[in-house]
Amino acid sequence: MKVILVLLLSLYIGVAAGQNSTSTLLVGDRAPDFHGIDQAGELVNLRESLKKGPVVLIFFRGSWCPYCNKHISKFQDSLEYVLDKGASVIVVSPQIPEYNNKIVKKTGATFSIIHDRGYQIMDAYYVSFPMNEKTIKRYSTFGKRVDRANGNEDYILPVPATFIIGEDRKIRYIQYDPNYKNRSSVAEVLQNL
Repeated sequence: MKVILVLLLSLYIGVAAGQNSTSTLLVGDRAPDFHGIDQAGELVNLRESLKKGPVVLIFFRGSWCPYCNKHISKFQDSLEYVLDKGASVIVVSPQIPEYNNKIVKKTGATFSIIHDRGYQIMDAYYVSFPMNEKTIKRYSTFGKRVDRANGNEDYILPVPATFIIGEDRKIRYIQYDPNYKNRSSVAEVLQNL
């Protein structure tokens, strides 16, 4: 009974925010390949990154989001443990590079943060969703200008999600929660690497 209530609540939260309650990708699926330019101007390609070891792929809403900043900071603070497992971290955000540089300054992030121009990566991983009008107004009231950070007026964000992708491009782990406050922990990621 408790599980059913939790599932119904999760579905309600996702639908109310205009988000899907689950990712369409599943553990064991082949991860979609992608490439993009990171904050240092370097080309980042999933296939090439996997030649060096597993990839922890994190979808990040924006530098304006305190939960995102905290999440990225935790991964930066524990990066040595991820690297010790032979893995790397790649973060994907709809933010334009100028705003991705802000998150680097806030968190000291040394891993790649990719601007997902046109939401191609977010769409391939089924994490993108349009913000509803009520949320746009509420965020703007608090100075959280998603339109400026993303460089457009689409108001598309990713559901905060983390994927661990093995060298064989198979997805080993997924954390996907429409409640933007819930994120993967470093401990969970390390257990699944």
